[in-house]
Amino acid sequence: MSYPPVHDQEYDKNRMIEIIKAYPLATIISIENKEPLITHLPLILKNNNTLIGHIDGANPQAYLMKDNHPITVIFSGPQSYISPSIFKTSQLPTWNFVKVHLKGTVKAISDNVALKNSLITMTTILEAPEHKYALTPENNQMNAALNYINMFEITINNWEGKFKLSQDKNDEERELAKQALMNADNKNLKYLLEKIY
Repeated sequence: MSYPPVHDQEYDKNRMIEIIKAYPLATIISIENKEPLITHLPLILKNNNTLIGHIDGANPQAYLMKDNHPITVIFSGPQSYISPSIFKTSQLPTWNFVKVHLKGTVKAISDNVALKNSLITMTTILEAPEHKYALTPENNQMNAALNYINMFEITINNWEGKFKLSQDKNDEERELAKQALMNADNKNLKYLLEKIY
């Protein structure tokens, strides 16, 4: 059985890639002794089928980031409550969201030169488009940390998009839901950061 409903499933890999690029902080889930180990890390997509990441060697999940271990990765895009008050027709309250679920296998990369280049590349990607900071090969802090960081690649073997964006509504109502999602996401972020920062 497919869930959420078919109209909320996303099959266009290019659209899922856009979410990964825009929201690179992933939730990575490994299973050990029937218990999940969960870490939140930025991952960068390489060749549209491989994710590159780095994990603190002291993290309990780090020792599972090798040897073709299976892994689940979730990328979360925008999300918000959608009030029936925005629609011109009678509707029920709902929640719109965008998620990308990936399954794959992990391979450890133990080469410190590759690790250094990967850290520099990731920083360059994440600094775009302004590029106000450049991590250089001579950076002493990075070089001192190399022995404490584990690099890994995830080969993706399954893609699932969960794009619940009022697809069951007509075009006008979908546009209203889109505007509500955009406004709520900005408003909620500002409110939350004022509370927790």
